[in-house]
Amino acid sequence: MSRKAYVVGVGMTKFTRPFSKEWDFADMAREAALKALADAKLSFASIDQACIGYVFGTTTLGQCAVYELGMTGIPVYNVNNACATGATALYLATQLVRGGMADCVLALGFDKMQKGAIDLASDQLSNPVHRHMKLIEEWQGNSEAPPVARLFGSAGREHMDRHGTTRGQFVRIAVKNHLHSVHNPYAQFQKEYSPTEIEQSPVIYDPLTKLQCCPTSDGAAAAIVACEGFIRKGGLASQAVEVCGIAMATDLPSSFNERSSIKLVGYDVSKKAAQAAYEQSGIGPEDIQVIELHDCFSVNELITYEALGLCPEGQGGALIESGATSYGGRWVVNPSGGLISKGHPLGATGLAQCAELVWQLRGQAERRQVTGVGAALQHNLGLGGACVVAIYRRAQTDGLATN
Repeated sequence: MSRKAYVVGVGMTKFTRPFSKEWDFADMAREAALKALADAKLSFASIDQACIGYVFGTTTLGQCAVYELGMTGIPVYNVNNACATGATALYLATQLVRGGMADCVLALGFDKMQKGAIDLASDQLSNPVHRHMKLIEEWQGNSEAPPVARLFGSAGREHMDRHGTTRGQFVRIAVKNHLHSVHNPYAQFQKEYSPTEIEQSPVIYDPLTKLQCCPTSDGAAAAIVACEGFIRKGGLASQAVEVCGIAMATDLPSSFNERSSIKLVGYDVSKKAAQAAYEQSGIGPEDIQVIELHDCFSVNELITYEALGLCPEGQGGALIESGATSYGGRWVVNPSGGLISKGHPLGATGLAQCAELVWQLRGQAERRQVTGVGAALQHNLGLGGACVVAIYRRAQTDGLATN
């Protein structure tokens, strides 16, 4: 792929509790897309193709969403890749631009969810994590806990047993992310919690308490990806952020064959995607200042520190204890509040991560702004399984000057 790809516009709605606002998927999709178009100073007529992600809904909702913006006859791709749906739409948009198939592509994600834990299908043939749950039941027996919380809670128990990680270290991650969200107007929660409040919130599946688990949410987010020629022609260099590395990985034999809950919930998948993105971009963890990663549960943030190479395997607990992942530390991880506090409408999450990192790189993150941001990393994980890791950096505007 010979062309570079850049994000030139982002937008998102506020994430809300399910049914707390009278809007349907088309309303939220239109709001996010129009914000991204306005940010890019473009009209919908400039969009060559669209990649639309959602998990809950029937066929061709992507077309229904973009018809709210205009009926221009462009190709529309509907994407469903579990919790990695938003970043998968972004991945496809980037590939279309890099490969010369389009000059300007809209990536849009949305979801309206039900209250409470995600209800997985009981039919094994239609349950995307039936293999995962079968193994957990073989290893640990049956439980009434929500299935996905069981998977990640089991990974947390394994990390505690193998590496001496403590419940308090998982709690610290939730404390950090809830604190970060206080300054995010798009976040579902904007409340600071003490360690005691988080630790004493209802137990979902030990070691996970309620305030260490992401909520179900409604919301939408969007990004517009363009090539260098399009940016030069439109004079968009000042707002462009380069997607200098983006990779997707899916499950490996180790996910199921090593009797490890940590591997089962995507450790090796995340590691593989991260290594590919680092190689593409020539940027490593040491070069990055801000990270948005998939903290669906506090446990997953901790094990993802290790998968991304922020610390050696087994040292995630020490890393959060050191303060290295918040303001004043080596990296700021989840300045948005992450999934735990910002919310997690599945189809929108990966694109909301992109929006936050674009704002950080442009210096537009307001009270969340991290100082001296030159490069940023995104990690979006979906069980069943897929992981997308993207690396962004400030565009070299001299090379994007108007012809």
